Amino acid sequence: MAQALNEYGIAYCHVIEPRMKLGDRLFQAQESLVPMRKAFKGTFISAGGFTREDGNRAVEEGRADLVAYGRCLLANPDLPRRFELDAPLKKYDRATLYTLDPVVGYTDYPFLEETGL
Repeated sequence: MAQALNEYGIAYCHVIEPRMKLGDRLFQAQESLVPMRKAFKGTFISAGGFTREDGNRAVEEGRADLVAYGRCLLANPDLPRRFELDAPLKKYDRATLYTLDPVVGYTDYPFLEETGL
């Protein structure tokens, strides 16, 4: 499939690395997308519960050109700054995902300046 996308001039392929978190344990298959990465000639974006460290490692090892941070970014609206400073990350509240509440969940996570860091 990834190889066939090359014929259409697709700009990027955004995939989700198969990972599963149970409590504090992370189960992952780090090499699972490597064949797709090698087959696709455009920008390869990988998502799936990456930390700062393993996201950087995925790029350094050529397993991805870019790493997407979904829920982590939601809970940390200043995620690039936090990564730059190696600052602690806020955990997202799963109960507030996909709600229609305009105040709770998507917009109430604090920036570093608001936490005093």
